[in-house]
Amino acid sequence: MKMPSRRLVSALCLWTLAFAFAGAAAAAERGPVRRSPSSAGTAVAETEARVIVKFKSESGAMRALAARSTQAEPQQAQALSSRLGLKLRDGRGLGARTQLMFGSGLSSAALAAKLAADSDVEYAVVDGRQRALAAPNDPLYPAGQTSQTPVVGQWYLRTPDATIVSAINGEAAWDITTGSAGIVVAVLDTGIRPEHPDLAGKIVSGYDFIHDTPTANDGDGRDSDPSDPGDAVTSADVGTVQGCTNDDIGPSSWHGTQTAGLIGAATNNGAGMASIGRNVMVQPLRVLGKCGGYDSDIIDAMRWAAGISVSGVPTNTTPAKVINMSLGSSGSCSAAYQDAVNQVAALGVVVVVAAGNDGLAVGTPANCSGVIAVAGVRHTGTKVGYSDLGPEVAISAPAGNCVTLTGTCQFPLLTTSNSGTSGPSTSIYTSGGSNASIGTSFSAPLVAGTAALMYSLDSTLTPAQVRTMLAQGARAFPASGGGAGVNACAAPSSTAQDECYCTTSTCGAGLLDAAGALKAVLLRPSISASSTSVTTGTPVTLDGSGSHAIDGASIATYSWAITSGSNIAGLSSTNAATTTLSTTAAGTVTVALTVTDSSGRQNATSASVTVAAPVPSSSGGGGGGALEPWWLAGLLAATLILSASSWTRFGSRIRQSLRRARRSSAR
Repeated sequence: MKMPSRRLVSALCLWTLAFAFAGAAAAAERGPVRRSPSSAGTAVAETEARVIVKFKSESGAMRALAARSTQAEPQQAQALSSRLGLKLRDGRGLGARTQLMFGSGLSSAALAAKLAADSDVEYAVVDGRQRALAAPNDPLYPAGQTSQTPVVGQWYLRTPDATIVSAINGEAAWDITTGSAGIVVAVLDTGIRPEHPDLAGKIVSGYDFIHDTPTANDGDGRDSDPSDPGDAVTSADVGTVQGCTNDDIGPSSWHGTQTAGLIGAATNNGAGMASIGRNVMVQPLRVLGKCGGYDSDIIDAMRWAAGISVSGVPTNTTPAKVINMSLGSSGSCSAAYQDAVNQVAALGVVVVVAAGNDGLAVGTPANCSGVIAVAGVRHTGTKVGYSDLGPEVAISAPAGNCVTLTGTCQFPLLTTSNSGTSGPSTSIYTSGGSNASIGTSFSAPLVAGTAALMYSLDSTLTPAQVRTMLAQGARAFPASGGGAGVNACAAPSSTAQDECYCTTSTCGAGLLDAAGALKAVLLRPSISASSTSVTTGTPVTLDGSGSHAIDGASIATYSWAITSGSNIAGLSSTNAATTTLSTTAAGTVTVALTVTDSSGRQNATSASVTVAAPVPSSSGGGGGGALEPWWLAGLLAATLILSASSWTRFGSRIRQSLRRARRSSAR
C-alpha cells in the first residue's frame, strides 16, 4: 500500500551517511534525512487489525467488569464479537476502561469505525505507528573549535547576539538555576546508550515498552532495559517488520541518545558537551524501534512516565515532571492520545512534542490540546525550511541548519551519539559532518530541558503555567536577517514552506529564552484592573499588589509606564503598588508594570484598557411610539386635579390622543 508522504514523520536527523533535501519546496534548505515511505508495495501487509478501545464509564461492559472483583481492566472482545458479528481477540489493558483489541478480516480503520459506533464505546482509534522526529567548562561548548565540527560549538545554548539570534540564553538561565536532580524528564524515543560518558550518572530507571520483537530488534519484548540496540533497517526487514519500506533502509540513528544529551548531558565536568538541563535527570523509555513504534506502546509509556499504573509493568518509582516526544506522524490528534495527555496533565506533567519536519501543518501528537508543540528556527531566527508550523505551535527553538547545501554543516546541534552503523560501537558526539543533528526532534529537547529547570524552581507549576511562562519569557521573532526573498510565514497549506519570518500564529509565542522563562517563574508581576473597558473620563484603578516572588524574595519596587496611548491617558503614580489611569479621549491604552524583587531581579507584564467615547444623553421629543411610563404618570397626576365637571370632556381628548399614539407606533 502506498502511504502519503506525511504518513510518518521520520527521524529528525538520523545518524546517516548522507544528507537529504527537505523537499522540492525547500530546495534551498538542507534538512534532516527522513525515511518517508514512498514506494508502493514495499511495506509488510497488515495481518491483523489493531485498535485502542475505551468504554463509557456507565456502559454495560464496565458494570459487568465492576461486578468481577478479580478483573481490573476490560477484556471485552468476546462480548463485542457476539454483538457485532466480528472475529475479535483481547489485547492488553491500557487503563481502567481502555484496552487493545485485535480483529481479523478487516482493516484497523474499518474495525475502529465499527467499534466506535457501539453504544458501550467512548472511542475507538487505530493503534497506528509513529516515527522519531532530532559558560561551562565542557570543551565542546565554546566557539572556535579546531578539531571538532561544528566550529561554532554549542551555539544554541549561548547568549543570543546579532549572529546567533535564536540562541536560547542558557548561560543567563544557569545563573538562576542549574537544575535539580529531583526533576526527571522522560524521553520517549529509541532508547539510550547508557555507557556514553556524558550520560553516565544522569539516568534514572526507565523501561522498554516495545511489545513486538521485530520492531524491538533486541530479541525480546517489554522489559526493564531501555538500552538502544540500534534501529538500522536492511532490505531483509522490508516486508518483514511492520511499517518498514525500501525508503527506510539505512544505519542506526541513536535518536534517543541524541535527544537525551540535549536535555541532561553531564555539564561543567570538563568533558564533552553541555546540556540545557544540566543537573536534571533523564528517564529513557523505549517506544521506537525499527521503522517506528505503535501508539499503544507510546501511550503506555506516557502514562507510566507520569506515575500511572500500567498493567504488567512495575511501578515507576521516579515519575517524571516533563515528557519529551520527538516523534510523530501526519493527521489529527486521536482520542487516545488526547486522553493520555489529559491524564498526565492532571498529575502536573507537561508534554513537549516536536512539530515535525515537512514544512506543512503540525502533525500528531504535536497537535493534541495541552501539549507544548515546538517548531524549529535557524540561527538567524527565521523558520528553518523543513519545520512544520501552524497555530498549534507553542514556541520555537533552534533546530539546526547548514546554510550551504553541501560540505560541512555550519549550525547543527551538537549532542551525544554512537558510531555504530548497526549495533552500538563507540560513544561519540554528533558533528557538522555526515551525522549532523538537525530537525525539530532537537528543538523539543531544548524546551523540555528548560521546562525541567522551571520545575526545579517551583515543582508545583501546572502544565498550563509552564506554557504561559515560556511564552512570557520568549523573545520576539525577527523581521529581518533572513535570506533574499524571505517572506512572512503563512498559514500551512498543502505546499511546504521554505525559510520564512515567523509570526505568533505560525511559530508560537516567540523564540525560546530559557532565562526569560525562569524569571517568569521566580518573579510573577500581576496587574488587576477595575475595568478593561470604560468611557472617556472614567478612572481605572490598576493594582499590582498581586505580584509575588518565590525563592525567599519579596517585591521591592513597582514601576508603571504607559507604553501605548500616552496621548489619551495619564497615571496618578508610577512607583506605587496601585495607580489610577485617567483618560481624555477614545482609543486603547497599554500599561506596563515592571517589578523588582529583593534579589534585584526584574520582570514585567502589561494590560490594555479600551476607552470609548461617552454615549450622548437622550434629549427627548419627536417621533411616535408607545407611551413612556413617565408620561403616563404625569398624565395620571394631571387627571387627579381636574374638576369632576370637566372629566368627561377631558377624558374624550385623552382617548383621542391615545388612539393617535397607537397609530403612530404601528407605523
